[in-house]
Amino acid sequence: MASLSTRIVIRATNRELDIPTGLFINNEFVPSADSPNDLIHLVNPATEETICSVAAGSAKDIDIAVAAARNAFNTTWGKNVTGFERSKLLNKLADLIERDQDILAEVESLNNGKPFKIARDFDIGDSIQCLRYYAGWADKITGQTIEVDNKTKLAFTRHDPIGVCGQIIPWNYPINMWAWKVGPALACGCTIVMKPSELTPLTALMLSKLIAEAGFPPGVVNTIPSLGSVGGAALSAHMDVDKVAFTGSTVTGRKVMEAAAKSNLKKVSLELGGKSPQLVFESADLEQAANWACLGVLYNTGQDCTAGSRLYVQDTIYDKFVSLLVSKAKELVIGDGFDEKSGGGPLVSKTQFDKVWRYIESGRAQGAKVALGGQKRPGKGFFVDPTIFTDINANMDIIFGPVLAVGRFKTEEEGISLANDTSYGLGAGLHSNDANQCMRVSSALEAGTVWVNQYNLLNNNVPFGGKKQSGIGRELGSYALDEYTSVKAIHWNFGEKLDWPL
Repeated sequence: MASLSTRIVIRATNRELDIPTGLFINNEFVPSADSPNDLIHLVNPATEETICSVAAGSAKDIDIAVAAARNAFNTTWGKNVTGFERSKLLNKLADLIERDQDILAEVESLNNGKPFKIARDFDIGDSIQCLRYYAGWADKITGQTIEVDNKTKLAFTRHDPIGVCGQIIPWNYPINMWAWKVGPALACGCTIVMKPSELTPLTALMLSKLIAEAGFPPGVVNTIPSLGSVGGAALSAHMDVDKVAFTGSTVTGRKVMEAAAKSNLKKVSLELGGKSPQLVFESADLEQAANWACLGVLYNTGQDCTAGSRLYVQDTIYDKFVSLLVSKAKELVIGDGFDEKSGGGPLVSKTQFDKVWRYIESGRAQGAKVALGGQKRPGKGFFVDPTIFTDINANMDIIFGPVLAVGRFKTEEEGISLANDTSYGLGAGLHSNDANQCMRVSSALEAGTVWVNQYNLLNNNVPFGGKKQSGIGRELGSYALDEYTSVKAIHWNFGEKLDWPL
């Protein structure tokens, strides 16, 4: 039997780590039940070198993990444990992640490419806060008492845990997305089969070790690294999975929803893609608007579902703002994640790198002008420098990378129309110092999240999700609890006597 862990060295820090490489089922790392020789080979996107290989789970492994999750739900979790106990374990898990924050950030940077400082301070810092937020909710999930007839009857509701949840997370925020899914599910009493992205499963496996260390019963959280077409498909179609949560592309989201409908009609939540707009009005603080516009499209090297990839600027300030924007974007250093100067890292994979470059070339072919970037770097690593297109048309492709398309508008109505001219609706932003305009435009923008005089910042206590083809359901805040509960109405008769026959 192959080893279920491997030793890697983080060269930048000279830290040696033992990384689990098996499947995590019932609080143990195990080989695949029927394909122990199938492996997923992981690549450092900054160097293109192989990091290590992990077990590739099969559909049978998903079956085993789901059975473990069902057993835990029926015996040691679900309705068998108090909200206070769930809260205590979630807080313990958050404490362990905080203890290992540097180690997790190093592995996240190695596997995903993002800067170590951003992984540590933002992704993981936010994930710790997310788990603590939901720990606070675990013993506060309540129903309603409803008046029916005070003399004879009473009705009340229970918000029961929905059951076994399949959770499929992406590669752009591996730890963050893990926490967003795990926090509310565990707070509500659900059990989990987690399928991390096949590109970035290492921190999910490390977090699985912390699940066991925190004291969660076996089977409450199970982790199956797998190809999406195998593990993701199996979870979506599984007859004993009660809910599936997916974050990723709209194309795959359709497949998840179809499989859920064709199997047991399981509950589905989807956080999908976007083609998110920002509007800059002539009254805006242009320095600040340029900073937020850069953050909106360049943070995480543009690998963000809400990336503000379409920017529309009022014509009276267009030339001045574009000049300012280009100068700001030039200041960002895209480099190795362990270089303190880097504000962005490489794209996550060769596939993603090639896709972004195809889109850049397509933008040129569609008549856009390159105001910044657009040149390939020599050497190793999937690096793409900030690129800004001007003179865009509304039909340009979505580019999941550090690429911004800038257009112009004359009136508020035209700006809103351009912003809403998309089948997506995940995020949108506007920059203006006219308070009335801020209220009008934020109301008119068709997106699940609208930022005013900022962009891309989220809070764990504020809901997040999309409209149109950007998804179904909500993550974060109290709204996320609804995704993991089932409302049961109980009608209690304590006084009415039924005469029979009718």
